[in-house]
Parts: sequence; C-alpha cells; structure tokens
Amino acid sequence: MQIPIINGIYTDESPDFRSSYPRNMVPVPKPQGISKGYLRPGDGIKLFGTGPGPTRGVMVWDGVQYRVMGTKLCRVERDGAVTVLGDVGGTGPVTMDYSFDVLGIASDGKLHYWDGSELTRVTDPDIGTVNDVVWVDGYWMATDGVTLAVTELNDRYAVNPLKYGSSEADPDPVLPLLKLRGEIYALNRYTTEVFSNVGGDNFPFQRIDGAQVPRGAIGTHAACLFAETIAFLGSGKGEAPSLYLINSGSTVQIATAETDRILQGYTEEQLSQVVLEARVDRSHKLLLIHLPDQTLVYDAAASVVVGEPVWFTLTTSVVGLGVYQARDICWSYDQWMVGDPTSGRIGVLTQDVSTHYGAVIGWEFGTQMLYNEGRGGIINELELVVLPGRVPLGADPVIWTSYSLDGQTWSEERPTAAGKQGERNKRIAWRRQGKFRNYRMQKFRGTSDAHLSVARLEAQIEALA
Repeated sequence: MQIPIINGIYTDESPDFRSSYPRNMVPVPKPQGISKGYLRPGDGIKLFGTGPGPTRGVMVWDGVQYRVMGTKLCRVERDGAVTVLGDVGGTGPVTMDYSFDVLGIASDGKLHYWDGSELTRVTDPDIGTVNDVVWVDGYWMATDGVTLAVTELNDRYAVNPLKYGSSEADPDPVLPLLKLRGEIYALNRYTTEVFSNVGGDNFPFQRIDGAQVPRGAIGTHAACLFAETIAFLGSGKGEAPSLYLINSGSTVQIATAETDRILQGYTEEQLSQVVLEARVDRSHKLLLIHLPDQTLVYDAAASVVVGEPVWFTLTTSVVGLGVYQARDICWSYDQWMVGDPTSGRIGVLTQDVSTHYGAVIGWEFGTQMLYNEGRGGIINELELVVLPGRVPLGADPVIWTSYSLDGQTWSEERPTAAGKQGERNKRIAWRRQGKFRNYRMQKFRGTSDAHLSVARLEAQIEALA
C-alpha cells in the first residue's frame, strides 16, 4: 500500500484536520516509475563571504552584486571579497532599483544613489520620507505613505512639490511600489491602484481606474513580482491577512486553509515586517514568505502539475521552527547567492549538501491518514523508498519515525540507519509497527547528514477483521 507523503495530516483541539507541510524537504512532481513525485532535500548553504552585518537587500547591477549589510552598501566580488562603499543607515529591509546610470537605495527614510564611484543622497526636502522607491520611465518615484513623489527628468536630486501624486481610492497608507509591464502598482494597506505614464507638466502618471484592486499589502516589503504578476500578503477591509496574486483588476488567493491558520498565528505588527521574494529555478516557481521564525514557500509550477497548491517550509533549525538564514536571493556570478538576516554571512545555495553554513539542520515530513475502511490493521512493515548513499563521508545518519492514533499525541520515535556514503542500495524499513483500530498518521524526521530524496512510503498492512 502506497501512502502519500507530499503533505501530512494532523488534528487539533478545534476539532479540525490540519495539514503538515514538509520542512526542509522540497516536493517535486516528477514521475520516475516509483511514484508521481518525490521529496528532495532543501538546498544547502555554503559560505561564500562575510560582510559588515546582516543582509537587508540585494541588487545585481551591470553584472555586479550589491548588497546592503548592516548599515553599509557593499559590493560583493566574484571571489567572495566584500568591499564597503558607504553608509546608508537604518535597520530592516531596504529597497534597491537601478536606472541607466545609477543604483538607487531606499534606506532609513532616505534615497541614496551609487553611480559606480560615489555614494550620494537626495537632500531636497520635497521628497519627504522615502519608505519605498522604484525607477520608471526616467523618474525615481518614492512614497512617504501618503503621496507619490517623482524626481525631475533632468535632475534626479530635485523634486517639484507641484508634481506630487496620490493614491486616493481609500485613505489607507501607501506601502510598496512595484513596476510591472511599465505600469506602477501602488499597494496600499487595503487597496491597490495602477498608474500609467501619460506625461504632462504636473504629476506625469495617471490612475487606471479599471485596474484598481480591492485588496492591498500589509507591509512595505510584503509584495514582489512573481509569475508575471504581483504576489502580496495582505487583505481587503475587514478581512484576515492572506496571500494573493493580482489578476486583471482582481485577486486570486493562493493561500490554503493551513497557511491562513499559520499566518493568523502572528500579529499584524509581525506580519507588516514580512518579506516576500521570488525564485525561478529548475522548473520551480517559488514564492518565499519570510516569517519571523520560518519561511513558507509556494511552488506555482508544481501546483499546476499536481492540481492543488504545493507548499513547504524552510528553517535553519534541527527541530521545530527557526529563522531561515537565506534571504535576499539573487542569481549572481552563475549561481544562486543569499545573505544571512542574522549575521554578516553571504552564502551560495547548493544541492551537494543540505547543511546551512556548515551547521547541521533537520528535516521532517508527515503522511496522509491510514484508514482501512474502519477495519483497522496491523502494520507489519513501513519502508521509505529513497535515494541513499549520498551522505557526507564518515557520516552514519539515522531516520526516526513516530505515529499518532489521534493526530495530537505521538508515539516514541523509532530509529533506523539511513546508510553510509556509497550504500546506494540501502533499504530503509521499520518492521512490527503495531496496530491501529480506526486511523493512524505517521511522520518521519532526519538531519542534513541523511542527505537523501524520498520517492515513496510503502506499508504492508494486515486487516484486523
């Protein structure tokens, strides 16, 4: 009997059935003759370099990687060397964009430019507090949460107060600004408005009334470009925060009941600090939602193949939750590079290992419920069909399994060897796994030492009646 492993089930006090998403294991919908899909280890992180502080934002401009680390704007070289270019101040995530001749950085409420040799700042008081910025059609457009200000076409340091715009569909504050297909999306807290460049002597952008969206983002960095549209964490008035894609003047919800439950476990203030970013790689279209103690990941490409939303979580921890120490992802120097939001480390994502900066982490996944039409059963054997033998040299890893008969209380864990390096025919099985009279849930966990993919869970079940 094959038991699905793409996501698991457990229960709570509500009573309600809850989904458990794989942690540090990535669902891959690829038939290989064993199953229709499998779980592979989440990418490991190898140390690439070290900068002056935690990562706050990244941009690749003219083939060079620039990263704000701590309060410093840094240039990251191909060999891992980090050069400090200047101080942009502030804390928390920054916004970075570029024009033909400068890199712009919105940090500490100010707009800074890097021209390749000098870091400067817009000092015109008419720009106001710069919460977010975007470059479009020769203008730098910034928002202080109330107005939309643009720099002069012939002087990027000057702002004319007669050329202010506003997002007036609702009195909610403007948060992120994003550019999609040459149009500006101003995401307010509960609404989103779209602007197009029409020129003229005053504010050169005009609202597109038919493109207004009745939902908005919860924070300045809680939105990003994704799958040829905009993804955001937010809501409409009177709604709980959720995850949406903008679609031709409306929104499409991509959150599941489980991800909504997870989000509702955080306060509005905590969610306002969430960062969204996208990564398209090897037929995966990943949307990463960086929460305070974990990262939720939605795979749009896999969801289309499977026919239902595909989610998993990433953490830097052995068990339980932990801040995912890979943020501000960029394709740079022919590899995926990340920064650490907790330290000055810069890393490279790799599938060769699943450790994070050399430290062991854990993985876990659960199963759907075993239900033998009310007849119960005796589980003579459980076998994980895996790709073993790719573990680090000298490692002798273990995989643990436990079960629950009610979805809340779990049995003592049972270990089994996962196989050493080169043991590519190793079979991972547990025998005499007890019985169940109604239904049963199983879960498995291991560490990054057990660097393997799981294709299938096979159970030999003997009916009780």
